[in-house]
Amino acid sequence: MKIDVVAVGKLKAGPERDLVARYAERLKGMGRAIAFDGPRLVEIGESPARRDLDRKGEEAQAILAQVPDTHRVVLFDERGTSLDSAGFARILGEWRDSGVAGVSFVIGGADGLDPSLREKAALVLGFGRMTMPHQIVRALVLEQLYRAATILAGHPYHRE
Repeated sequence: MKIDVVAVGKLKAGPERDLVARYAERLKGMGRAIAFDGPRLVEIGESPARRDLDRKGEEAQAILAQVPDTHRVVLFDERGTSLDSAGFARILGEWRDSGVAGVSFVIGGADGLDPSLREKAALVLGFGRMTMPHQIVRALVLEQLYRAATILAGHPYHRE
C-alpha cells in the first residue's frame, strides 16, 4: 500500500526537516516488511490569494492534483477524531489487508482545509484541539506512521 504525505507549506532546513526526514527514512525501512511503499512527501506551496476562503480553495485543488484516485484520503484537523496509536495502526492494517492501493495523509496550511476535502476524506484525525504549525504536524504524522508500521510488524518500538 502506497503511503503519501501531502502538506501545504515548505519545510526549511532545520530541526523539523531533520525530524521529518528521520521518520520518513525509518518508515521506508520498516514499511517494506509490512507491504507499505513510501512515504512520498509532497509539499504544496501556500496560495497567494487574499481571502482565506480563496486560499483554502486553491490549496485544495493543488492537494487533490497530488492525490491519486485510488488512494484513501486522511485529513489532519484539530476537530478530527482522536485515536490511540494501536487504533491508527489497526485501521491502516485493515486498509492494507483489504487491498487499498494507497493512502494520502493531508496536512493543511495556516487557514486550514477546504470543506471540499472533507467530502473526499475516509478519515479526519486530530492530534488534539490545539492549533499546531504544519512543520510540527508533519513530524507527528510521520512518527505515527512509523509507529503504526512497527505495531503491525510486531516490533518493540511501541510500548503500551
